[in-house]
Amino acid sequence: MSSTTPYPRRWWALVVLSIGLLVISLDNTILNVALPSLSEDLGASSGQLQWIVDAYMLVFAGLLLTAGSLGDRFGRKRALTFGLVVFGTASALSALATSPTALIAGRALMGIGGAFIMPSTLSIVTATFPSDERGKAIGIWAAVAGLGIAIGPVAGGWLVEHADWHWVFLVNVPFVLVALAAGKALVPESRDPTQARLDLPGAAISTAGLATLLWGIISAGDRGWGDGLVVGALGAGALILALFVWFERRTAAPMLDMRLFRNPRFSAASLGITTAFFVLMGLIFVLTQYLQSVLGLSPFAAGVRMLPIAGGMVIAGPLSARFAERFGTRLVVASGLALLASSMAMLAQGGVDGPYALIGGALALMGFGLGTAMAPATESIMGTLDEAHLSVGSAMNDATRLVGGALGVAVLGSLMTSHYGAGMHSAPAAAQDSVGAAHALAAHLPDAAGTALRAGADAAFVDAMHLVLYISAGILAAGVALTLRYLPARAHRGFLRAEVVPA
Repeated sequence: MSSTTPYPRRWWALVVLSIGLLVISLDNTILNVALPSLSEDLGASSGQLQWIVDAYMLVFAGLLLTAGSLGDRFGRKRALTFGLVVFGTASALSALATSPTALIAGRALMGIGGAFIMPSTLSIVTATFPSDERGKAIGIWAAVAGLGIAIGPVAGGWLVEHADWHWVFLVNVPFVLVALAAGKALVPESRDPTQARLDLPGAAISTAGLATLLWGIISAGDRGWGDGLVVGALGAGALILALFVWFERRTAAPMLDMRLFRNPRFSAASLGITTAFFVLMGLIFVLTQYLQSVLGLSPFAAGVRMLPIAGGMVIAGPLSARFAERFGTRLVVASGLALLASSMAMLAQGGVDGPYALIGGALALMGFGLGTAMAPATESIMGTLDEAHLSVGSAMNDATRLVGGALGVAVLGSLMTSHYGAGMHSAPAAAQDSVGAAHALAAHLPDAAGTALRAGADAAFVDAMHLVLYISAGILAAGVALTLRYLPARAHRGFLRAEVVPA
């Protein structure tokens, strides 16, 4: 593909890539509403339910850098095709699962497919579009990625209510088939032009480090941060990743050039994305409980009430490229994070009875802030990479989202649980675990006692939610300050790794 002659079907290619991206983004949140049905039909324990959810993310995150490196070496379209085949096959097998163990295995296999799909989509977009269109294309990519996360609960709730849990997996198959058929004709191939040798030790170390670290983060929400296994996993994961950094700095053909982190367009933008997803995924975890348990909505109705996030992202994502061209990346990313912080403060004004007008407005503002910040930050990261490392750089961008999101659920979820429990210290022990458990207990009590317990649980939950929202706003405010301090407004030397300071 000539650097002076853009690929003529690049916008059609973006449509195909967006279909593949949407499917794996949906899978981050679509399954949660089906967990009660899985527990009933498959007899899954609470621990098995957790692994049904987490096996996908754990394998996905662990393999991201390795999958990105393989895509750079053997072809990004080939990596995308392989990922789609694996993901579609694993989805069908998961739908046919007759035991929790089989479903956990299917979800892990889906994670392998996802790890090849996500970095391939962004790297192909970056390689296919010329510099004057790349920001807009990445804005659409970022909007689709956020859209999948936001509409997952809606799609999952509708499928569970109108069909059954099997369709949460089967729905992936037609999308995969369309992406495979259209991709064969419309998506161009690209790869590392230097054909550098594979960094197999680096791939093994990064996979072990990311998987171990993420297991510790995920398990902390259930076991507690002081649990021996959690502390050990977090420490081991950090040490293995430190070994990865040490090895990559010394090997002749590194999978991930560590000099990239000395470039503020790469490191500061990565920090901004991590901060935003930390807050986003933690908040979705909290809001899902608020809408269902406190406001009494069904899973589908709660998912529909979350749609303003998707609307805001769809509007802001493509527009953010224009904003960045006019005002510079630094100001636009900082403004997006500031809008996110404002939406947290706005949500904190809601109470036990809503109102939803306030909540919906805050969610729309949140989506607009995310869309404003994510696309320029992603373009900033990809703009530091040369043609040889687009997929592994994209994988690094994806890893910051996954790790940030997992941390948000674990940290903000733990904070939420502990503050709620403190607020319910005088209630029966069973009611101190969660607001859902308190409502279940209240249903078996006399009317007056049950009403009092429900009211107390709702008030304690909302109080804990307010604390989490204000802390999230503070974290985002810190992200705004760091962005303004360290993220350059524009690339000084264009879409080249020449910006990286030599070691």
